[in-house]
Amino acid sequence: MKLTRRQMTGGIAALAVAGSALPARTETAMENLPFAATTPVSIGKVGLMARDGKRVSDYYQALLGLTELRRAGNVVVLGAGGRELLEIEESAALREDDPQSAGLFHTAFLLPARADLARWTRFAIENRIPIDGASDHSVSEAVYLTDPEGNGIEIYADRPRENWVFDGPSVRMGTYALDVPNLLDELIVGNPEWAGAPDGTVVGHVHLRVGDAQAAEQWWRDEQGFDTMQSLGGQAVFLSSGGYHHHIGANSWQSRGAGPREMDRTGLGFVELLSKDATAETASRDPWGNEIRVLPAR
Repeated sequence: MKLTRRQMTGGIAALAVAGSALPARTETAMENLPFAATTPVSIGKVGLMARDGKRVSDYYQALLGLTELRRAGNVVVLGAGGRELLEIEESAALREDDPQSAGLFHTAFLLPARADLARWTRFAIENRIPIDGASDHSVSEAVYLTDPEGNGIEIYADRPRENWVFDGPSVRMGTYALDVPNLLDELIVGNPEWAGAPDGTVVGHVHLRVGDAQAAEQWWRDEQGFDTMQSLGGQAVFLSSGGYHHHIGANSWQSRGAGPREMDRTGLGFVELLSKDATAETASRDPWGNEIRVLPAR
């Protein structure tokens, strides 16, 4: 396993050597959707544009155990528990994504419980899945990867919301090395193996590349009614609905000064939001041309 993103911290050595001895512990069943999906606005699914749709689809099915929910022409939709999470549209005419342009930084798949992340981590270790990083963000624990066409992926589990620390309206989030042995301690003797994304898996947040993080913050506040949860020196901002740590991240780490996104490239097709207040489907574009769809929450 290798570290390829300098901004993602630690955990790689621990993933490579973490032991398989599992202490006896109990496990709490997850009956409801994660908090991220219960807020007034949440993430529905993410659309990707791909040159090789089959390869990309096969990757997400093998990596996360997503299942194919529907297919029409050159479009396939994957999900978990009957919930649509990822739509992949294929076009061989697309050019490769430019990582210094506006677009997708990563799609973040939120697992219902910490034990699910532990199961997936053990699965990744046993199958020697290359990762880009593993981090403890205080409010969550996460592992980062990249799909075959360069799209970033986060697989994470939230810590209980009552344990998050707030400074006024802002939530404390950091980036520390993930304690992988401690995560694997979540597993119990005889714990079922990873069998694919469980019911209750959602896209918890989407992180975008933008040309100007402050302009992105203003757009998401004005156009979508999101609240700023944390801002990092004008280089990155995290926003949400209903007090979640973030449904949207936007950074200019690689893309500072980028103009409108070129639509003939692979990568982000759209971000779908589910709104409890919406009565009809609408669509708009942020200042860089990223398409944001809003659907009534079912």
